[in-house]
Amino acid sequence: MSSPVENVVIIGTGCAGLTAAIYTARSSLNPLVLEGPLPGGQLTTTSEVENFPGFPHGVDGFQLTQNMREQATRFGTRFESALVDKVDFTSTPRQLFCGDRLILAKTVIIATGASPRLTGIPGEKELYGGKGVTTCATCDGAFYRKMEVAVLGGGDSAAEEALFLTRFASKVYLVHRRDTLRASKIMADRAVAHEKIQMVWDSVPVEVLGVPEGAVNGLKIKNVKTGVESVLPVKGIFVAIGHIPNTGPFAPPLEVDEGGYFKPQPGSQVQTNVPGVYVAGDCSDHIYRQAITAAGMGCQAAIEAERWLAEHHG
Repeated sequence: MSSPVENVVIIGTGCAGLTAAIYTARSSLNPLVLEGPLPGGQLTTTSEVENFPGFPHGVDGFQLTQNMREQATRFGTRFESALVDKVDFTSTPRQLFCGDRLILAKTVIIATGASPRLTGIPGEKELYGGKGVTTCATCDGAFYRKMEVAVLGGGDSAAEEALFLTRFASKVYLVHRRDTLRASKIMADRAVAHEKIQMVWDSVPVEVLGVPEGAVNGLKIKNVKTGVESVLPVKGIFVAIGHIPNTGPFAPPLEVDEGGYFKPQPGSQVQTNVPGVYVAGDCSDHIYRQAITAAGMGCQAAIEAERWLAEHHG
């Protein structure tokens, strides 16, 4: 079953998708937004957002995305729950297949985000999001002032997270399964030399402690060489072992980089290799990964889509 040709279809309802919806709706494009299994994206798992402009006392992550959704709806955005199984971007209009439904679109904005890579150890899922387990030091570091925390990982992201957390935490354990970091030399040297960072070499996380209490109160680790287990007395655990971009059925035909993130064309942060198809937010941004930068990309994608429609469809 197919529907009329849409001016713009936006896939994803995080900050990027909702900002794109606000802009395209205000331009009277009547956008259709497709939301997946986590409406609002990763931000809805954050209990409080303190670094989004305009909220001097912070805002609940779910409430922030709900406000953006209401704003988009006010200007005429339509929302539907649907998962895109495959696409045909060789045709005009573009074709999006959602089960037995075919959606036709003149332009498409993909804002499907990225999923943090987790360890899968016991207690991690139960205490994720506002309970002590997180994947973003920039977002949540300030909540752990004068507390001991742990960072899991050994790459640049883990080193950066650990160094950032030294601004707040009394002590940062950097837990890595090897005896040297995979991070670039300059980042590794900074982390190892920092007086607040204690390297925990040759170790892997075994269990997040704090269930059923409801908040992290420790991290059980195991030395891979000796087999000895011990507990780090931490209140926060920052998992920094990478993200998985939600590129799903779009790559190919859309180009991606070596990390699997959508690859914008030269001269644009949001234009893909397919004309009239744009990307925004964490599915293409592996550097900043902030709500405000995702919103900015959503704005860019919307404006470029508006201009493309004006040029090609009057």
